[in-house]
Parts: sequence; C-alpha cells; structure tokens
Amino acid sequence: MEYISISQASQKWGISQRRIQVLCAQGRIDGAAKMGYVWAIPRSAVKPTDARVKSGKYVKRHVKHL
Repeated sequence: MEYISISQASQKWGISQRRIQVLCAQGRIDGAAKMGYVWAIPRSAVKPTDARVKSGKYVKRHVKHL
C-alpha cells in the first residue's frame, strides 16, 4: 500500500495540514496510521465529509430547573 504525507493530502484535498492532523487523530481518515511523529495516509483514502457546523448557529439545549 502506498502512503502520502499530510502536506500531500492537504494539496490533494484543498484543506489545511492542521485540519488533516485533527481528522487523523479523530480516526476519520480510514487507514491513516501514526508512525513516530508523522501521519501516513493511504493514497487511496477519501476526503472525509465536513461534520462541523456550517450555519454558524450552535444549538444549545437548556434544561429547565424547577
């Protein structure tokens, strides 16, 4: 299996290197493995969908205390 670096994945997917590090740490990139201080990402890995809030509105559920 061939691997690419975070900087190569950043150019390929058009997102920052830091964001890719976070995705790897969260286990959202299939097959990504940490080798020492470096993440190895499979060349065939697919860019994960962005699950962050895009509307800018965060839903807070308040519990009414009686």
